[in-house]
Parts: sequence; C-alpha cells; structure tokens
Amino acid sequence: MNEPTSTASNTEEPERKLEVEQRIGGTQSFLLGLQHVFVSNVWLDPLFIAVMIGMTPFMTSGLINAVFVVAGLVTLTQATRLAKLPIVQGPSASFDALMISTGKTSGLAAASGGMLVSAIVVFILSITGWISKLRSWFTPAVAGTVICVVGIALSQFTMYEFLGGAPGEPGFLASPVLILSITTAAIVVILANFGRGWLQRYAFLIALLVGDVVACCMGKIDFSTVGAQDWFALPKLLPYGAIKWDMSIIVSFLIAYLAAIMEAMGVYQAASEVTDVKLDDRRIRRGFVGESSGSILSSFLGGLPTTAYAQNVSLLRLTRTGSRYPIIWAGAIFLVLGFVPKAGAVLALTPSPVVGGLFLPAAAGLIMSGVSLLTKMEKTEANFTIVGLAIVLAIALPGNMSGVSGFWGTVLTNQVLVGALSVLLLQLLLVSIPKRIRKLNK
Repeated sequence: MNEPTSTASNTEEPERKLEVEQRIGGTQSFLLGLQHVFVSNVWLDPLFIAVMIGMTPFMTSGLINAVFVVAGLVTLTQATRLAKLPIVQGPSASFDALMISTGKTSGLAAASGGMLVSAIVVFILSITGWISKLRSWFTPAVAGTVICVVGIALSQFTMYEFLGGAPGEPGFLASPVLILSITTAAIVVILANFGRGWLQRYAFLIALLVGDVVACCMGKIDFSTVGAQDWFALPKLLPYGAIKWDMSIIVSFLIAYLAAIMEAMGVYQAASEVTDVKLDDRRIRRGFVGESSGSILSSFLGGLPTTAYAQNVSLLRLTRTGSRYPIIWAGAIFLVLGFVPKAGAVLALTPSPVVGGLFLPAAAGLIMSGVSLLTKMEKTEANFTIVGLAIVLAIALPGNMSGVSGFWGTVLTNQVLVGALSVLLLQLLLVSIPKRIRKLNK
C-alpha cells in the first residue's frame, strides 16, 4: 500500500477494491497460493480431532488425506466454476467439538451419517434457491458478529499454540516456544505493515520459512515422520465402516451446519467487501452448492464438512492481493498433499509455536474484518444490544458449560454455535418481530 500523500487519499485508500480477475504470473501466483495453504488450518483441524478422539496413526493419516482431497476439489471448483471468489475451502471449526464428542461416544461412522444428511439438506436448499432467501437473516450485524466470533475462537486456539500450551504443561511459556512464536508473529506484522512489494505480499510465507529454519536449528523438527509416509495413497471409501444413522447426532449436525452457513455467508460478504465482486444471490447459491457437495463427498471418504475459510480473507487484506488465481493454485496444492502423504507430512512438520505465530495476526485480521462489517450496520440500540450480547455469550458461556453432556453440551460449549444462534435469536426478538408488529399496527 502506497504512503498517503493527503488527507483525501488517506480516507480513500482503505476503500480501494482488490481485483478478483487480476492475472498474476505463474511463480507469483503459486507462492501466493502456497501462502494461503499455510495460513488455513486445513491440516490442523483433522490432526486436532484425531488426537482428541485417540485415532491410530494410520487412521489419522487417512483422515488428513481425505480432508486435503476434498478441500482441494472444492477450492478448485469454487474458484474456477462456482462462487469465483478468492476463498479457500476446508473443514469448519463449527464441527470440531461435535466430531470429537460423536467420535468418542458413537463412532465416526455416526458422524458421517450426520454430516451426510445435513449436507444433503443444505444442497437442496442451494439448488432450489432457498439458501438465498436466508440472506435476509444475515444483516451486517449478524455477519459481522459471526466473523468476529470465529476470529475470537481462532485466537484462543492460537494463543494455546503461541504460548506452548496451558499453565502446568511442560512447554508453557518456555523460552524456545516464545522465541519461535514471537519471531514468527513479529515478521508477519512488520512485513505486512512496513514491507513493500514481494516482502509485504509474502509476509506469511517468509515468516513461516524463517520460523521453520529457526526451529530446525533448535532441533525442534523431526524428519523421521516423513520417511514413514507413503509417496502415493488414495482416500479410502467409508473407512469407518457402513454409515450409521442417529437422529440426535443428525439434529446436532444440522444445527452446526446452520452456524457453518452463517460463517460462510459472513466470509462471502467479507470477501466481497474487499474485492470488486458484487455478492448476488446466484453467486451465493453456487457457492453453497459447492460447499455442500464437498461435504457429501467428505462423508463417504471419512473426512470433515467443508466450508469457506475466514482467515484467508484476512490474508487478502494484509497482502493486498484479491485475485482468485492464487486460490486455484491453493486448491491444486491441497490435492497434491491429499494424494502424496509424504508432502502432507512435510507440511505438518511446522512446530506449534510457529503455527501460533502465523495465526495470531491472521486472527486479528479476521476480527477486524468482522468489525468492518459491523460498521455498516444500522446504528440502533437494538443492534448494539444484539452484537454485544452475542459476542459476550460466545466468549463467556462455553467455558461455564464444560460440565454439560449430551446434545446441549455439544451446542453450548461451541463458541461459534453459541455466537451464531445467539445473534440470530436476538435479532429475531429485538428487530424482526417488533418490525412485523409495527407493520401490522399501521
């Protein structure tokens, strides 16, 4: 971004739209796509879920491969044929807690059943056009709140990685951890704000490389895991056995998918805000057809539900590049990682503190994307109440519901679910219903 030369340019610069159809050279486009791959947590979500469930290394590898393949196919299809937005696709954090709880109690075959049914429902809503009618629910207050909550949820995971765990854990606030995390985050912040040209454009990639080199010098990277992986592997069909049908799990997945739809709708809106793309109903329908189709495929391959990634939108802001062509490269890279387990294993070598250092500015950018949407809402007391209460509930309620089990435990301990459901319910009670009553009384 050029230095402003006057007050007028200073106010106009943030409004400059990024070009989605901008043609970028092959090497530059590849590097930007690779940067999007690293900033997304496509490989972290399945790894985190697998560790929490207690999956074997072989099953974990299969889960990661399936997630990469689906993320690659959907990202490529979205960027070239459907939504045509600079958005990376991958597993939604809205489903993490649900996948873990279902995997522990009923098995991942039951999770696949819930995923399949909910994805089919969203697919039908998309092809019939009903998904576009839901757009009226997603006011700037709703979309901005959901994006902020996703950023807050991401920041909590990020700080866990950044600080080396929680108090009492061996690596918490350890010097090697802080050296890696602070160095990585500092490079991103400095290059994104003060760098010019390729230094600013590849801030995340440069920080990642420096962080990995420092980690390697400190002996924090173990290459033995790469040698144990195959060069080529295909995802296995129904790896957890025949799909199981459990109505309570299906309902839980439908609710989680509602939060994922809100998250994705907010991501689409945030992407259109910084690019030269008009977000019309047709683009939304096509986008959700792609996302739900990916989730249907993922349920058969033993993967995770797929949706638009919010943190990659924050990367658009930081790098000032909104072209969809690097996203096409990102999709191709995901496919390679999915079919070549050794390549995915190399990606997973990055130590947790380096990941935390990368995600910290990404989470901050994501929260500010939500704030940017909130500035466009109508400034009324009702909207202030809706946004404030929803964010407070999303932050405070899940921690106080950790002892609740079953269906309500799954819903109330998920920050994204709590935030999404709260903002919708509050908007219904404080805005939609009163507005309808006033119309009837006229």
